[in-house]
Amino acid sequence: MKLLINSKAKFACLYAGAVWGLFWIPLRALEDAGLHGLWITVVYFLVPTLCLVPIGIWRWKYFKSGGLQLQITAMVSGGALLLYSSSIVYTDVVRAMLLFYLTPIWGTILARIFLKDAITPLRIFAMIIAVVGMLTIFGLGVQFPVPQNAGDWMGVASGVLWAIAMVRIRVKQEFSAIEMTLGFFFWSLIFSLMAALFLAPSYTPSIAQTLPAMPLLLIFMVLLILPGTYASLWGPKFLSPGVVGLLFMTEIVIGSISVALLAGEPFGTREILGVILITSASLLEPVTGLLYTRQKLGVKA
Repeated sequence: MKLLINSKAKFACLYAGAVWGLFWIPLRALEDAGLHGLWITVVYFLVPTLCLVPIGIWRWKYFKSGGLQLQITAMVSGGALLLYSSSIVYTDVVRAMLLFYLTPIWGTILARIFLKDAITPLRIFAMIIAVVGMLTIFGLGVQFPVPQNAGDWMGVASGVLWAIAMVRIRVKQEFSAIEMTLGFFFWSLIFSLMAALFLAPSYTPSIAQTLPAMPLLLIFMVLLILPGTYASLWGPKFLSPGVVGLLFMTEIVIGSISVALLAGEPFGTREILGVILITSASLLEPVTGLLYTRQKLGVKA
């Protein structure tokens, strides 16, 4: 049973990463509508928070029983989402994704320190392949992903916070992913609203200004972002944070392809090679684990 849950958790994270690869589309739609960068994230997080209000009322006693520890985890993950969303607005989509996805490194280090997880040769090999894949997409040696602006640094910081959140989710497995999803968006909204009111109070968007982007935003939230977020908070309960970081790298694959198709960014031989390397790194442990599970079940049979 444990092996089966582990395999499901891995594929949940692969799915969640793929969903987050499309995360930028409604963000850019709000940007095209003329919203200020800080208010874009407010509107973006307001929609799922409102969608989750009925569930929050229904499960309020569970949300309340999680206490401070649940809220801290939600704050850390929500802060990571806010920084990542802002990095997409303030720097290139691909740069934001690549800098965020130093996460497997932070996750592996933190898991070793706080969870005593082993750093296996397979994990190291997967991380090397993943980094080479990222650098290939980025322009191996030509455009090394060193942070160069505020958006870049937000991408790095979001990855660090997300790794911390994954460690906390792993430690606090008793927390339901439903409550964590609710807290995730709630605190993302609170943090983004505080930043917007403090730094850009005169740029508050009007309803007329945001209305054109609402149909696209609602479709994405209901069909992709909400279920993808649930998967991204359920899967890490059963996996090492380092593994989670690698599995989530399907976001780079889907993000790179979608940006090329929808935003007209280049996608040639270099990008294809990078996607293949990252996909291989992301699938290495799940496929190995699946083969091991089948072998164990075969032995038992």
